[in-house]
Amino acid sequence: MRILLLSSCLFVGGIASAANDLPGGGIDPEALSRHVRILASDEFEGRAPASTGEQRTVDYLVDEFRKAGLQPGGNDGSWVQEVPLVRAQLDGEATASLSQGGKTRTLVNGEDVTLQSLRPQAAVAVKDAPLVFIGYGITAPERQWDDYKGVDLHGKIAVVLINDADFEADSAGAFDGKAVTYYGRWTYKFEEAARRGAEGVLIVHETAPAAYPWATVKASGTSPLFDIERSPEDALAAHTPLRGWMQRSLAEQLFAAAGLDFDAEKRKAMQADFKPFTLGDARLSASFKLKREQVVTRNVVAKLEGSSHPQESVIFSAHWDAFGIGQADASGQTVRHGAIDNATGVASVLELGRVFAAGPRPQRSLYFIALTAEEKGLLGASYYAAHPLAPLETTAAVLNIEMFSPDGETADIATWGNGRVSLEDDVQRVAQARGRRWSPDPNLEAGFFYRADHFAFARKGVPAITVGAGLDKLDGGVAAGRALRDAYFAKCYHQACDAWSPQWDARGLAADTLLVYDLGLELANSRRWPQWQKGAEFEAAREASDAARR
Repeated sequence: MRILLLSSCLFVGGIASAANDLPGGGIDPEALSRHVRILASDEFEGRAPASTGEQRTVDYLVDEFRKAGLQPGGNDGSWVQEVPLVRAQLDGEATASLSQGGKTRTLVNGEDVTLQSLRPQAAVAVKDAPLVFIGYGITAPERQWDDYKGVDLHGKIAVVLINDADFEADSAGAFDGKAVTYYGRWTYKFEEAARRGAEGVLIVHETAPAAYPWATVKASGTSPLFDIERSPEDALAAHTPLRGWMQRSLAEQLFAAAGLDFDAEKRKAMQADFKPFTLGDARLSASFKLKREQVVTRNVVAKLEGSSHPQESVIFSAHWDAFGIGQADASGQTVRHGAIDNATGVASVLELGRVFAAGPRPQRSLYFIALTAEEKGLLGASYYAAHPLAPLETTAAVLNIEMFSPDGETADIATWGNGRVSLEDDVQRVAQARGRRWSPDPNLEAGFFYRADHFAFARKGVPAITVGAGLDKLDGGVAAGRALRDAYFAKCYHQACDAWSPQWDARGLAADTLLVYDLGLELANSRRWPQWQKGAEFEAAREASDAARR
């Protein structure tokens, strides 16, 4: 483990801690690889929430936390926090067609479009609904931006672009340049179209601004949807009857048949004076039955109670869920194993729990949480943030872990997005103490800050980051690391081939987990409270928490 020896010691809270002399024998690469191998095996069936795979996952996590010597941290002395959700999925096949210019074309669900619904209804039946291009589908008064311009969308389908208006602009504009804002996320597009009363919304998929290929959209778009429990009235208001995505090639054909050039209209949509318009005589029809049911999924929670300040806490988290069983890929595989995303993160949380439990009691309480339903919209994290097991105002920080690399050691470690939080400086400091460095997110346009569970805590004001793998491989440098990452996102992200391999080099997993341990140990034994930077969007919420704590 060459990386563990790069620095002979790390000073945490004034105490020197040798890299190879941590409690419990330190971070074990073999244990990390074993956890991933088991969690990503066919036996766990892709770890879908509210499935047989979930039960096996929860049982495994509870058993590992118990063996580590941790305490149950869930509800009523249990190891879990129940998360009530609604699961909605197509009951049978969806049929869809597009009429335009006197011709009717059948659309194939999963190939031309993905069609879904979270509306509380037994079936979706859209007949000859006009399609209206809404540009990026954004209303942002604070940025003097409104793509909707008051258009009436009742009975109509909104067609919107993914990301936001600065992604392909020549220079930074209202949306801070290529660093995507929440307005660029697909979740926002669906939310805003529902607020506007649309019959449906279709997002035009493009790989670069979405940051993933159509195969990823297909995998998630043909899987069950999950939603928080809502009253019937709130559910009707929160969701359009129809939602989904369309291939860019279909959008190009739509625009061309209406006498328009897709790329030219997209350029116009990058300006604040863009006005929405109907796509000629194009009409969409779609119908499918829905199966809706209430389900309960679970966050798995372990705890190590603090010694002198047990009312204060630090959270280590990672999401345990993946995409379950889906359509067969080219090799016939149906299990979406979720090895890198995110059995690696869960494995790290298990190892962190084991090592902390083997050492001296920390001053602050530590929570080790495997969160559910991240892939369904950060639902497990959002539920915890709304129903915290430890008060959020006395939660010092959340260190979330996503998608550590199995490809060996790197000179750097990364965090997702630009959080503008003091924890980013802390990561840089502990990395330097180990002879490594912190790399800011090199792909801010992908919007990763809004795509990981830490975001649910950040919205509540809790200083939170997601730690991920760096790109600067010790063997091959940044070029090699970027090539591996790009290949993963292009071929295996949310696909069956995201699987454990005996060729994995888990030394990088161990080295990255060690840095999270270093920072967590410091936070666990510190009187310091991490803070958002001045002007950060979550600063006000934390200031309110600080006032309540004082």
